[in-house]
Amino acid sequence: MRKKIGAAVVGLAVTGVSLLATGSASSHGYTDSPISRQKLCANKTVSGCGQIQWEPQSVEGPKGFPAAGPADGAICAGGNSRFAELDDPRGGAWPATSVTSGRNYTFRWQFTARHRTTDFKYFITRNGWNPSQRLTRAALEPQPFLTVPYGGNQPPPTLTHSGTLPYKSGRHLILAVWTVHDTGNAFYACSDVQF
Repeated sequence: MRKKIGAAVVGLAVTGVSLLATGSASSHGYTDSPISRQKLCANKTVSGCGQIQWEPQSVEGPKGFPAAGPADGAICAGGNSRFAELDDPRGGAWPATSVTSGRNYTFRWQFTARHRTTDFKYFITRNGWNPSQRLTRAALEPQPFLTVPYGGNQPPPTLTHSGTLPYKSGRHLILAVWTVHDTGNAFYACSDVQF
């Protein structure tokens, strides 16, 4: 009897360690420059964020944006209903990063699990976009203003790359999309900016 209980305890311990290891592997990445909504939630800069405050790296959804991917109105959460708070425009009151139109900007990603990567794409809202409404494809410029090919390589834990911001004025939203090379998914990060 004592051997059976000991074997059961060892089995449960191994299962627990395996689950912990798998849990960390299921997390991925987010942008912190410009700061994304999920990072604002994790930093406790904003409240009422729900589950995303504990896992800002997990905004994963189908890849292929804008032809495929998350549905309109659910883009900032990657189509993941567990993180729906990211799609709430909060009346246009998300904290915004100050940026300068037409200037070079350094984008930064933080990764908790580094996947082979196809590319990084950055979209921005059109002039006249209403920041108090949920993000839709119609609210975005049709083409990314920056695409960084990554050739199936694995990024380091922190990755930066630079690109020129488009000529805009006022409040806008930048959608960053990290396309994973060897799965059907991508990671999404919405960052509110003020030109």
